[in-house]
Amino acid sequence: MSTRMTHLIDIRGQVPDAYRALAAFTRASGDIDHRLAELVKVRVSQINGCAYCVDLHSGLARDAGVPERTLYAVAVWHEAPFFTEEERAALRLAESLTLLPSGSVPEDAYAEAAEHFRGSTLAQLVVVITAINAWNRVMLASGAQPPEIAD
Repeated sequence: MSTRMTHLIDIRGQVPDAYRALAAFTRASGDIDHRLAELVKVRVSQINGCAYCVDLHSGLARDAGVPERTLYAVAVWHEAPFFTEEERAALRLAESLTLLPSGSVPEDAYAEAAEHFRGSTLAQLVVVITAINAWNRVMLASGAQPPEIAD
């Protein structure tokens, strides 16, 4: 039984100003470490169930230098020994902002992230997390799927 859905919602074509605004928001995340940003994007996309974005950002993470072994363990980063304290703080904040409880993000998640990300870098990380959450929803609404694997 296939769970793939095909939607006819074309956000890019039907509301191009909104699509361009989201792309601009994404680019405005600043100069946060590309490797870290891609790890966060993979994890958020896993949580949101966006196969298209998991596929895309896994490849970009590899291109940014994330080792295969680390990339395979993103879904279980809590248990895996492959992540730095900075990466753990970013992944925890990403999960907290993605799986919003009723109320605000736990203060200790922000505090932990603030220990590792100084100045505007913490705000840039929040923009990365917010943007990928938005992209996941756009891609899910449009029914986007990763490209087929060539044999």
